[in-house]
Amino acid sequence: MSLMDVQQHDEKPNLIFSLLNSKCTRCRRGDMFRDKNPYHLRKTMKMNDQCPVCGQPLEMEPGFYYGTNMISYGLAVMVCIITFFLWWILIGFSLHDSRFFWWIGINAFLLLALQPPLMRISRAVWLAFFVKYSPEWRKGEIVAAYSVNKEHQNNW
Repeated sequence: MSLMDVQQHDEKPNLIFSLLNSKCTRCRRGDMFRDKNPYHLRKTMKMNDQCPVCGQPLEMEPGFYYGTNMISYGLAVMVCIITFFLWWILIGFSLHDSRFFWWIGINAFLLLALQPPLMRISRAVWLAFFVKYSPEWRKGEIVAAYSVNKEHQNNW
């Protein structure tokens, strides 16, 4: 392995890219979810118990991901604002026709269609608040789970 390969391998992955792709926040390389496709709806929220690359536990305590509802809400509002301004710039709004109602319908469809990836992104963002990137992740510096009751895990 050349020095260039080692340097590229040790580069810190981009935070935004790793959050959008639901990567472990500690190493930014391992997948948080068992299935990469968020539209396999039966498996969309099935997470790995720990990162397959660095071993970081992904379930920190019972109910750990309940806080993601606020992040998911914020992402949904952001989608609404973006579509509103895009519609306003490209098509415009008027009180004399139904363009506003078309925007509401299309926006509602987009929110429903984007819900699975938005839920995954919100979990990755939530985990990033508690588990920071570690340049020493190969040395086993793991943020330990607080308490996990295996019997009640994923009972929601």
